[in-house]
Amino acid sequence: MAKNYLLIYSEQLATEIELLCQNIKVPSNTLFQIRKSSSSVYANIREANYGQSKADMLSKFEIALKECSETEGWLQLLFNTNGIDEDTYKNHRNLCGRIRRILIASCKTLKEMRK
Repeated sequence: MAKNYLLIYSEQLATEIELLCQNIKVPSNTLFQIRKSSSSVYANIREANYGQSKADMLSKFEIALKECSETEGWLQLLFNTNGIDEDTYKNHRNLCGRIRRILIASCKTLKEMRK
């Protein structure tokens, strides 16, 4: 059985962000927002795997893509305000980028299948 890297990476992102949030001291709203967006990436990708249709799957992937972008924004804010160091920022940003690229390709494929 082929590995579902999108699911693996999104679970990794949600897990790592949760652990990160448990260990840093920054405003609680920022922690709430990044937890929410990163866990939404994971949740929507999981839901997409059991989509009721290709359109439903596409919708979940597009939501996950937006949430991934939001997560990157919160990471940028945490880095800009010295909440996280550069290595932590880059590692998580790169993971978001990996997820984003797979999601973009998946959305493109699903849209082509609908034609």
